[in-house]
Amino acid sequence: MITPDSPDRVYSTRLRTALVLTGSGTSAAYHAGVLRALQEAGVKIDLTAGRGVGVLGALFAAVDGGARLWDADGIWKGPGASHFYPPRTGLRIAAWALAGAGAVLAVPIFFLALAVLLAIVGLLLTLIGLGAAATVVTSGYARWIEIIFAPSAMPTVVPRLALFAALIAVAALCASVIPALFSGGGRRRSGGGLAGRILGGPLASEGLSTRCASELWRLVRGGAPAPPPSRVELGRRYLELLADNLGQPGFRELVLTIHDLDARRDLVFALLHPRLRARFFSRVSIAAGARQAEAALGGRAVADLVDAASRPLEAFDLAGTARDHLLDVMDAALAIPLATDPHLLSFSAEGPWRGETHRVVDRPGSLQRLIEEIAAAGAEQVILVSASPPPAQAHELSASRGDLRGRAAEQLAAFESATLRDALEQFTGRFSGLFVIRPAHNPLGALDFEGVYDERSDRTHTLGELLDRGYEDAYRQFIEPVVGASGDSIATVQP
Repeated sequence: MITPDSPDRVYSTRLRTALVLTGSGTSAAYHAGVLRALQEAGVKIDLTAGRGVGVLGALFAAVDGGARLWDADGIWKGPGASHFYPPRTGLRIAAWALAGAGAVLAVPIFFLALAVLLAIVGLLLTLIGLGAAATVVTSGYARWIEIIFAPSAMPTVVPRLALFAALIAVAALCASVIPALFSGGGRRRSGGGLAGRILGGPLASEGLSTRCASELWRLVRGGAPAPPPSRVELGRRYLELLADNLGQPGFRELVLTIHDLDARRDLVFALLHPRLRARFFSRVSIAAGARQAEAALGGRAVADLVDAASRPLEAFDLAGTARDHLLDVMDAALAIPLATDPHLLSFSAEGPWRGETHRVVDRPGSLQRLIEEIAAAGAEQVILVSASPPPAQAHELSASRGDLRGRAAEQLAAFESATLRDALEQFTGRFSGLFVIRPAHNPLGALDFEGVYDERSDRTHTLGELLDRGYEDAYRQFIEPVVGASGDSIATVQP
């Protein structure tokens, strides 16, 4: 956390300001709370940038649509928020079917265990002189056992029911594979066949993606009743709205980043003001630029040329051929590594990848790349928002969670915290102002959309509470101590 006496606390409304949203899963609720506070206070923002689920906040904030994130019926306070990232449908059906098969197979064991229990009860009744009652109990149950375990009864029915449930499980798993095999890039998606598909991500992000696309369409169409278009057309309509209104109050430039698993590159998608566009997309990468000075001494001009040539493979102009990929970028940003399957992005045949289909996901470590890109886009001061709390101190250990969502969330939280720390060390001093908004404590993991019990406070924390925490932190950590103390009036700042 940047301290109040840090030189990076100087804030000016006259500088080009970038808002960077970073995080995964539930972090978007914290972003929404911060966006609400910044809009309410009239803080000037020229450029929005997102990584991971921060892409959603950047998309909505860029077109003055942040209210759809925090409204009572919005994305993060609406009734459907608790059901985002559910288990894949095929896995869920298979799990229920296998549980049913196990329950059916447990029925004979249950009756046998009950027989042993009744035998013990009968023995006890005999010992206390109630032999007649013991005979009635044991003989009556023995007759039932003979009927149930007759060759035409349970020994025949149970295996059939168990086999039927197992077949349902297999059919559900196959059903999750077959559509991918016949869709674009099916071989890439299915991995090694059925086994590769089963071992893929257990969770699905389609529900959140569909909801966000629906809300984006509400913003794009305005008050005009119209059926939703295709995802490609929706992306085009969104970008047209943004490009036509750049410079107007509430509309900001946009920089987004995802990771290409196949090319092993971070991909950057941006829509910038025309005067900045050419320089941004044609520049040599910052890493290459740093080595250009070494080339004169170390003779590494070849490496610099390679990095310069790689720029078109990594940076895509959303005002050009990449305009068809906006919703693909959103889907890729919502794809959490290992938790969900990668998104398949089919590049334009006119671009440098010549129509190839690549697997794209989020990568927590791409935060540094995102900040480098907004610096190249002319950002002079940065507001960095993360739901990751500061690193733990001594005697702050807690028991690890036993559920799969909790274990995955702990891994993501560790990556997020380490990445944020490295980014602050790397970029402090690079901008006129670098301001961080983050919670002091956040018990919600990236996948805890239904809320989670917190040991420290001995109560359950919810997604709505995290949104309100972001709103409060924005005022307490940035608006009141930084903007309020800057001496610049915010009355004329872009809302």
